[in-house]
Amino acid sequence: MSTARQTRQREVIVQVLQQAEGPLSAPELLARAQVTLPGLGTATVYRTLKLMQEQGEAHAVHLDGEPMYESSGRGHHHHFSCNGCGRVFSLHSCPVALPRGTVYPGGFVVEDHEVTLYGRCPQCAAQQAQAPAPGVTAG
Repeated sequence: MSTARQTRQREVIVQVLQQAEGPLSAPELLARAQVTLPGLGTATVYRTLKLMQEQGEAHAVHLDGEPMYESSGRGHHHHFSCNGCGRVFSLHSCPVALPRGTVYPGGFVVEDHEVTLYGRCPQCAAQQAQAPAPGVTAG
C-alpha cells in the first residue's frame, strides 16, 4: 500500500470525525468514510483510529460499553444519546457545576467528569409527537 493512499485514507477519516455532530462508532465512521473512499476497509479504520489516539488527535468515548470516537481538542463537552435513532450528539453546555478538585464524601477527588444524557433527538421527538398514541385508532 502506498504512502499517498494511506495519507488519503487518514485525511478522509479525520475529515469524517471533524464533521460529525458527535462521536461515531468505528462502523459508523467506516460507512461515512466509504462515501468518499469506497475501498476503505475496516482494518484501516481501526489502525488509523489507534494511531490518532496515540498521537492525541482523537479519543474514545465509552457509551453503554461501546467505544465511539471523536476528534480531540473540542473542549469540555458532554453527550446526548438518542433512544430513537441511536445517534450520539455533542452538547457544548455543561449541565453539572463540578469543578476539578471537588472532594466527595469518602475522599473521592474529582479530576474530570463526563455526562451522557439519554432521550430523543429533535427529529425523533417530532416523529414521536406526530405518531398516534398506542391503542388509539384514527377515525
